[in-house]
Amino acid sequence: MLHDRRGLPVSTGSAELVDAIERFTLEVLSHGKGAAAILDAVALDPGCALANACCAALYLFLQTAEGRTRAAPWLARAQRAAAQPHVGERERLFVAALDAWAHGAPDAALALHRQIAQRWPRDLLNAKLAQVHQLNLGDRAGMHALAHAVLAHNRDASYAWGLLAFALEQVGELDAALDAGEHAVALNRDDPWAQHAVAHVHEARGAVAAGIVWLEDLADSWERCSSFMLTHQWWHLALFHLRAGEAGSALALYDRRVWGVRKTYVQDQVNAVSLLARLELAGIDVGSRWADVALHVRERIFDRQNAFLDLHFAYALARAGDEVAVAKLLGGIARVVRDAAAPVWREVALPAIRGAVAFARRQWSDAAERLAPLGGRMHRLGGSTAQQGWFAQMRAQALGRSTAGIAA
Repeated sequence: MLHDRRGLPVSTGSAELVDAIERFTLEVLSHGKGAAAILDAVALDPGCALANACCAALYLFLQTAEGRTRAAPWLARAQRAAAQPHVGERERLFVAALDAWAHGAPDAALALHRQIAQRWPRDLLNAKLAQVHQLNLGDRAGMHALAHAVLAHNRDASYAWGLLAFALEQVGELDAALDAGEHAVALNRDDPWAQHAVAHVHEARGAVAAGIVWLEDLADSWERCSSFMLTHQWWHLALFHLRAGEAGSALALYDRRVWGVRKTYVQDQVNAVSLLARLELAGIDVGSRWADVALHVRERIFDRQNAFLDLHFAYALARAGDEVAVAKLLGGIARVVRDAAAPVWREVALPAIRGAVAFARRQWSDAAERLAPLGGRMHRLGGSTAQQGWFAQMRAQALGRSTAGIAA
């Protein structure tokens, strides 16, 4: 058994593979483009549980049914390896967490990641995955607690400060979030999650000019990022321009930077949908752009990965007028509600998505009736405070237009 640079045990005899796992971890933490290199590196020790688990995680990050399918053989190898007596408990728990994620149980996955964080707080890959699940589950208080606990053992790491900065912003501790995020970027200018956390603070404060300056000064560092982080940073900048009344600049960023990098990736699709929707909420004519987005999200209507994604897909399809696809998506969600013990789908997701579809159809009274009771519960669908802002705008406009009796 070897140890990585943070003192964590790895059940392998290959120092090269330990280095490869560390590079994978760095790529995940920094939202880089090079995480897929782990797929080749695992050949250095095909029986390494952690390396195989990293390969599975690579595909689970796709957040699609296809991703789960492609993760399955890697996860099976990881489980076989984890059953060997020489494999450490950290790796066993990590494999179990990924297995829970792959089987649609993010709450169980998160519980396992918390166990790892308590016993091995220097495991920043684990902390990052925990925050992904906490974001998707709307667990802001848990995110705050875990990020603080992890930072206590990783004050040398910008990525730990970035995780904390984001968590602090999510619970409204804006001064502390700004300090943590700026400290992270001072330690490491190429920490996009910390950059993004500071942008969140400026968004929450309505500090539009400061947000534009902050992001534009760092934009040159984004080219090394994966498409999600690349497009998401530009998405934030577009929102600042929109709030500044510069709709033309926001629309240009949509065309040049937000949509078109990787149209098949769900997070890029989410960025595109919510930006187009906000442009329309501001009274901007987006022309035929919905048709292209709908063309790509249509492939995801049977995935059922999480309700946050499905709401975006449904909205895009409804705005494009693809009623057949909308009906299929809503039917799939109704089956989840009927067949599974899934209270968040029943209590929040289905009425929210039906409300979003009604809004997309410009059926204001129907949208208002469905969205009005959900104001304090929409965070349970996941998404950040900034992403949730679209839901709040939609709900407010539906109520306003319904009350005013506006027809379109």
